[in-house]
Amino acid sequence: ENPVYINRQQVTLALLDAANDKDSEVQEQVRKSMLTLGKQQPDRVLAMCQDYLLKHPKLVVSHRVVILQTIELIASCRIDDICSTRIKSIISLASDEMTRSKEVIPDWQQAASNILVAVGNKHINDIMEEILTKFQPGVLPHFFVVQTLANLSISNVYGMVPFLNAILGTMLPMLSMAKQDNMKWVFSSALCHFSDSILEYLANLDKAPDPTVRKDTFSSEIYAAFDILFSNWLQSRESKLRLTVAEAVGSMCHLMASDKLEEQIPKLIPAILSLYKKNNEHYVISKSLCQVLDASVNMGSRVLETQLDSLLFALHQQVSAPTDYNNPPTVKNHNEVLRCFSLLANSFPDRLVMFVLQKLENSNERSRMGSLAVLRHLINSTTSTMETKKLLILASIRQPMADHSNKVKKRVVQVISAMAHHGYLELEGGELLVRFIVQHCALPDTYQRGERPTDPEEVTNEALRAMCDSTLHLLTTTVGRLADVLWPKLLYYLTPAQYSNATTPLCKSLIVLGNKKKNNQEKASSYTMSNLCPGLCPWFQVNAAFPFNSRGHGAPSLSVLEVLSTNIHPKTEILWEKEIPPLFFLYRCIGVTLQQCFNKEVVKKQLQEILLTARHNDAVEREGVAMGIGLCANSHLEGTLAKLDEFGKSDAFKKSPSIFNLLKDRNDVEVEKVKSTLILCYGQVALNAPPETILHRIDQDILRCISKHFNTKVIVVILFSDLSFCCYVYPVQDFIKAEPADSLRTPVRHLVMTTCANLIITAAKFLLQCQHSLASLDVETGTLCLSFLLFTVQNMVSFHNLGALLGRLSPRCSDPHPAVRAAAVDCIYTLLYIQLRYEGFSLDYKDEGVDGLLPLKDRLQNPDHSILYKTCSDLTKVMSKRLPQQQLTTLVFMLFEGLVDSQTNCCRASSVILNTLLKNRGGGMQELVTHILTFINLTQHLAVGQTVLILASQHLQTVINTLVNQPLPYDSWTSEMWMALGADPIVANQIIEMVMEKLVVMAPYVDKKESMIRGGTTKVATNQPLAMTCGLKELLLNGQSQEPAVSLFPQLFSCLTVRLGASVGVSAPRDSNTKHTAAVHVAGWASRCNLGFWSQLDEVMKRLDEDNAWDAMREPNTHITGVTLLARAMAKHAGPRLPAIVECLCPSLNNIYECQRITVTAFFSELLNHHVVTELMLIDVLMNNMMERISDPCCTVRMLAVRGLGNIAVGSPEKVHRSSHTVLRYRTTVTLITLEAMSGLSKVLLYLDKKNVHLLVVYIFMKIKPFLESENDEIRCASIHLMGNLSKFGSGEPVFKDQIHNVLVSLLLHLVDPNPHVVKACKYAMRVCAPVVGSEQITTMFQNHLHDDKSLHYGEFINDLTKYLIQDFPGMLNFYHISVIQFFKSNWPEVRAGAAMFIGMTATQLTSRKSLNVKNHFATAVSPAILT
Repeated sequence: ENPVYINRQQVTLALLDAANDKDSEVQEQVRKSMLTLGKQQPDRVLAMCQDYLLKHPKLVVSHRVVILQTIELIASCRIDDICSTRIKSIISLASDEMTRSKEVIPDWQQAASNILVAVGNKHINDIMEEILTKFQPGVLPHFFVVQTLANLSISNVYGMVPFLNAILGTMLPMLSMAKQDNMKWVFSSALCHFSDSILEYLANLDKAPDPTVRKDTFSSEIYAAFDILFSNWLQSRESKLRLTVAEAVGSMCHLMASDKLEEQIPKLIPAILSLYKKNNEHYVISKSLCQVLDASVNMGSRVLETQLDSLLFALHQQVSAPTDYNNPPTVKNHNEVLRCFSLLANSFPDRLVMFVLQKLENSNERSRMGSLAVLRHLINSTTSTMETKKLLILASIRQPMADHSNKVKKRVVQVISAMAHHGYLELEGGELLVRFIVQHCALPDTYQRGERPTDPEEVTNEALRAMCDSTLHLLTTTVGRLADVLWPKLLYYLTPAQYSNATTPLCKSLIVLGNKKKNNQEKASSYTMSNLCPGLCPWFQVNAAFPFNSRGHGAPSLSVLEVLSTNIHPKTEILWEKEIPPLFFLYRCIGVTLQQCFNKEVVKKQLQEILLTARHNDAVEREGVAMGIGLCANSHLEGTLAKLDEFGKSDAFKKSPSIFNLLKDRNDVEVEKVKSTLILCYGQVALNAPPETILHRIDQDILRCISKHFNTKVIVVILFSDLSFCCYVYPVQDFIKAEPADSLRTPVRHLVMTTCANLIITAAKFLLQCQHSLASLDVETGTLCLSFLLFTVQNMVSFHNLGALLGRLSPRCSDPHPAVRAAAVDCIYTLLYIQLRYEGFSLDYKDEGVDGLLPLKDRLQNPDHSILYKTCSDLTKVMSKRLPQQQLTTLVFMLFEGLVDSQTNCCRASSVILNTLLKNRGGGMQELVTHILTFINLTQHLAVGQTVLILASQHLQTVINTLVNQPLPYDSWTSEMWMALGADPIVANQIIEMVMEKLVVMAPYVDKKESMIRGGTTKVATNQPLAMTCGLKELLLNGQSQEPAVSLFPQLFSCLTVRLGASVGVSAPRDSNTKHTAAVHVAGWASRCNLGFWSQLDEVMKRLDEDNAWDAMREPNTHITGVTLLARAMAKHAGPRLPAIVECLCPSLNNIYECQRITVTAFFSELLNHHVVTELMLIDVLMNNMMERISDPCCTVRMLAVRGLGNIAVGSPEKVHRSSHTVLRYRTTVTLITLEAMSGLSKVLLYLDKKNVHLLVVYIFMKIKPFLESENDEIRCASIHLMGNLSKFGSGEPVFKDQIHNVLVSLLLHLVDPNPHVVKACKYAMRVCAPVVGSEQITTMFQNHLHDDKSLHYGEFINDLTKYLIQDFPGMLNFYHISVIQFFKSNWPEVRAGAAMFIGMTATQLTSRKSLNVKNHFATAVSPAILT
């Protein structure tokens, strides 16, 4: 024999023996090796595997499984190379292995089944010939025979479908034979696979071997199987079986006849929906439901609409469930549910869209997120259906846009993205969606650097902001039609402060849009600078000056400016292309990178590289190098100074040939250019290094190095005898002299002069600090020295710190020392003239305003404080006119520091100067307002109320935003600031209107989980509305605010009343800093806010205080009572104000918050109790509103509406006829509403005629009868009283007489009711009903004995009554007997005793033989009562 063959045979046998190794990795390697051999010689290897199994029949299961898996692998990959004989033997082997054991052994039998499936892909006829021998009619097959058939139908669709009709015919009788769950499961699974296989076959008939196959070929068998699965197996207790049956049912629906499916839909859909509650895994259920809906929609089902409500409810619950993207089944379930919504949208678009939009109004986070997910899906998947709904969707999306949850906002952004791709944003209102995206591109960070969210599902501001950034970019780059929507609209969002953090994404989008416009060569007029908001160009330049603020807005801002350059001026394009190279930004980038680097060696190496490779002859590159090195010095001052010192000593500064060896390709570089670079570098180091470390290094390092290098002299000036200050006035004097005399504008001379100026300013700053700190010494001397220093430099250079100097000096104009006051004016005079020189005025120029300062010195000699402060105010008016805008900020903050001056006069002067300055120049300080208020808050100055008021008069929104963001409860400073805003009636009016507008549109609270353990939610107040309410309360305490409060009284009353309603039962939010709940009683603050403007209604206030109405309104249990008292007091003592108040309150009746609807309905309900509303012609408005509220989803609102309609009978009885129809027909089982309905009806009946009621009397009687036995005393009493009131409408009506006899026993027994009010109601009802009973004796008896104020001897009364009953109504005795029996189980022992007494006394009266039968019945009936 061939030795190679022998060797392979031995290797194969060895591998087969090793297949039983305990190590799974060894088993896997055996399979791989066997597969390698099998690919080379499939027949031989398969034969050896087969022989091995036959020779070793007792192999352990795991060993057999590995060999069978090997056979499957070889058969799968080399099926075409295996001879037919071997194929048949393998099929026989696999079939035998699969069915040898009757018990189910999954690993072994599954491996054998897999062989049959693998071979069946090519040899289906051979497989079916073998397997059908084990699938015989009337015999329950092996589990894996059915499983194999199922898998074959999926693996080889075109081969199996022709066999399925016969297989189904054989299988149907087997279904009723299956008793065990595993067999039911495998049959269900097979039917599911068979159905899917048939559907795939029918969908691809062009590829099918038999294109004549039709759905109805299988319909009857499929329906028969469906009937068994749905009727019997779907209700199984085994969860796995239920899900498989549901999956099969869904697949089978497509193959059922249309009439059969239509017949099953009313049962099928509820059954599938019920599975959601029984199973934790919902994907299979949703998949099945989706298939059922697909089949129903395709065949045009008419009954599907009857199931729509339950479908939408269940599907919305599913889509609102959290989706875990780490758990694929939950994601699949979410997608299937969305597909269900799409299917329903095609058939019922109007109902579905309205359902989703109504759900959007629900403030529950999960519900709203689910609704948004559906809306997004519908927009994307059913474009044509949604076309007519665009405007409705646009209007409805605004409500979730106002949600405070970032999770909801994330979904809103996704919906907006979908809407953008389908043309929504071009419609009216689309700009609001763009604004929403931009607003959330500007979100601040949720967490500080390094912090992480504790909740992994939390959507942080950072995440939401990043999403909005991406969405804005996506809309810009992929939705071409939006170009005209976004451009130039996005430009208008650049300058407002609230969008500053969105600058970078806005600029990136504008760059894309602008370049598109340029490339399309559109007319410039469509986006010219004249159309843009003022100040855009300077704004871009400011951003470039602070490039790393607002998420790195510098570079994008300049890029937008470049895009707009041709629109600013035609020649600027050349400037951008040639004169502003990118190197400047590159060096800045390098500097920032080195600033963040902690490896000192890397920093040192990079600094050297920058200095040695820079093109020093290029002025822009020199500036870029200096800027990069300066930025690096911020974190690496020591290393940077050392490297600059080293560079200053290098050969680069020596005019020798060696320079050219060191600097390649720099032969044209002059030493002076390198020196310029070094000077600039030192300047940028001084500018960017930390102030606390650079001050003492200027002398010993920077100036020393420069002086040493240039061999310059130092001038030392001694300013004070006890205080020495060394000032390098001309540190580079020799270097200036070395410059050519014929050229006064060399770059080096300019740099040196700038350095000198900066040194002198530094000296001035130092002296300024000394002067500020020497208040206890000779202030006059310090001021005079400063004046001298300023005078010596006035013709040389401007003072960039002009604002700081004026801020220090101006308060000294009210110093206690006259000489200091005069010197301060002189200094200010000198400073302002220096500024004029800097602005280009000649030396002999005289400014009338500045010269007007000198006469003020005479007024400052007067020590009268009022004169001093008036003089300071006049001086400030001059300063404000001459002070450059860029110096204003420094002056303001210096004046704030002056508020704590050691001299009281100077403190007051600082306040006067500050306020005067803000009045004159505050309008241009929009960007500074927030910083000013923050600074004031930090220093807690209580004397700046007027300052805040001035700022508010100019920048109201910014001031309010800042105050609203203060922590709650407000500290004394914040409260004082709010109160100060009330001092100006105009400002107060604006604030009140603003707050009212905000309170209307902002959510008053959010629902939050109480805890993860207990579940449930609690209402937590939202910060801004609560803060505004607290602030408004403080503002109204200022007496000056009464004028606007009076003018806005109806609106303010309505707003605060509704706000109070939304505050009841609401807890305070947590402080974002301390994480503790703020110590604020939300409803308490709302009620106090109400108190703030009630002083004009003394009588109303008096009544409310007497009744403790305010306390009642604050608490949930008594809120309605409190509002009722409020309405009562207003109706009695402030009637003329009601029309305007009612008009303002009406819109709140449609508010989404039921607490607010409750408050307004309670208020209106009580107003209807007073005739004044008729006199004011309000009755129709109030009545209409009450009728509308009858259908309110909140039962409390409905109850109050019914109460209001009932109150009409008291307040306006002449209007009763109009409301009677509504009240008479309104009923419900809710306790409070029931009570109010019956009480209201009782009132109304007093004013109605018989013709209005007689048709409804019996109907009402039947509806109130069950309430006669209510456990609630009030309802029992009201129902009996109402029954009495109905009696006047029933006289002469036989039907009503029968109804009276039906309840007569109940009324008699409740005469001993434990509740005295019920007893009184029974007496009344029986008196007024007596004429209807039909017995004169009984009528007389009722009217004589049943008086409210008289006691009743019950025993005697019953004894006499039974005589008359037997005498006048003998035919009713049996009915009375049956009625009494029911009361033996009454909850009240008094009633049970009364029932026994009634029966006993009736029995004693029955003495004749004619009544013996009835007597026996009564005797039998009394025994249970005795036992009870």
